[in-house]
Parts: sequence; structure tokens; C-alpha cells
Amino acid sequence: MTVHVRRGGPDGPALVLLHGLGATGDVWRAVTDAWQGRWVVPDLPGHGRSAPLPEYTYDSLATALAPVVPTDHPVVVLGHSLGGVVALALGSGNFGPSAGAVCGLGVKTRWSEQELAKAAELADRPVRVFATRDEAAERALKVAGLWQLVATDSPLVDDALVESDDGWRLALDHGAYRVGAPDMPALIAACRARVVLAAGARDPMCPPEHLFATAVGTGADTVVLPGLGHNAHVEKPDALAPLLARLRASLDPPADH
Repeated sequence: MTVHVRRGGPDGPALVLLHGLGATGDVWRAVTDAWQGRWVVPDLPGHGRSAPLPEYTYDSLATALAPVVPTDHPVVVLGHSLGGVVALALGSGNFGPSAGAVCGLGVKTRWSEQELAKAAELADRPVRVFATRDEAAERALKVAGLWQLVATDSPLVDDALVESDDGWRLALDHGAYRVGAPDMPALIAACRARVVLAAGARDPMCPPEHLFATAVGTGADTVVLPGLGHNAHVEKPDALAPLLARLRASLDPPADH
């Protein structure tokens, strides 16, 4: 299993950033600047420059990504949407490395039968080839929920596209749509790390009322980011600084009294 990873930052606690469906690790570029320590940003399997999986489940994604999680430093895992569910799975410690804190940002917690059927239909669609890069980039941005947030000529789109002799296609493996709805109560219950659930106040996929309802009785903390939507980390990266500081502080041992 080949996972493409970007790494950087000074020595210190490690931040692992997991992107959402259809995106790549490049969406976190501006967020890594706010972290005082090491950072690790993979492309999820079947996305960007990472190899696809034969089957997509939250466990198979966590298994593939576990080797990139540092084991020599305290770790925070922050994931967006699909990546947020994988962050929770990694927080269980069942896949090897452990984390001190995990955060799911913009995780869709409620799925209708129609939405799941639509995802299955998308998984079965043949790969579409576009005549131009701009056409393919527009489609990639729409799939990732980044249309009108990121320009089609942005370098943030580069790894989401593949050029071939007959045109351009998305790097995304359509099989990833089959991952299904997450069992959030079970994932949170199994998590050994501190759990934070966050979302933009205007996130249509994870409205605050869904966020709060999911957290009730689980011990998870909740954070609502004012004025932001589903891709808060791209819309206003600076707005995540307090969230990162909160996650970073959770790695510190309690003070003696």
C-alpha cells in the first residue's frame, strides 16, 4: 500500500491532517503554518497520489494510514469529513499508533437511504475523461465541495487530477464512495484519545444541531466555527488556530496542585 505523505515542521508534538472525500492533502497547506511542531499530511488511499484500496471501509482506511502516524512524539489527528471518521478510527489504537487527541471536522453524521443510494451509484460510474484541465479541475472541486472556494488553476488542484493521452481525469478512485455511513457512537466509544467534534456554523452537511446531538452522552467536546461552512479549513484557515491550540493543550499532562 503506497500512501503519499507530506511532512514538515519543527520538532515537537505531531499533527496528522486527513482530508475529505475527493480532496487531497494539499487543502491543509495554510493550516500547517499554525501548528508549532511536526505535521504529517497524507493523501487518503484512492486520492491524489496515494494508491487505491481493493475495498473502502473506515477500518481499511485506518489500517492503510496507521504507518504514517508518528510513534516517537505525542500526536493529534485532525480529519475533515471522511478524514474525520478515519481520525476517530485511528484514535481507538486498534491500528497501531495511538493519539492523544482526535478531531472530526465537518463529519456528516446523518445519512438517508437516498444519500447512500446516490453514493453507491457514483461508485459505479465509469471514469470520465475531460478534454481540458479546467473541465477536470471544475469537476474535482465540485466533488470535494471546493467549487468557488478554490480556482481551477490553483496548485491545490494539481494532485487531484491525472493527465493521460486522451485527456484529463480525476485521481479519485470512485470506489471510495462505497465507504458508507459511519457508526459515530461506536467510533467515539472505542476512541481512547480525547475526542473533539467540530463544524462550521453554516455547514449544511454537519449543522451544529447534528453535531451536538452526536456528542450527547459520549464525552466528546464540541466546537462550532462561526460563519464558516463545510470546508472551514479552506474558507478561513486562521479560524482553526484556536481549535489547534485546544487540541495541542490536551497533550500536556495535567498540572500538579
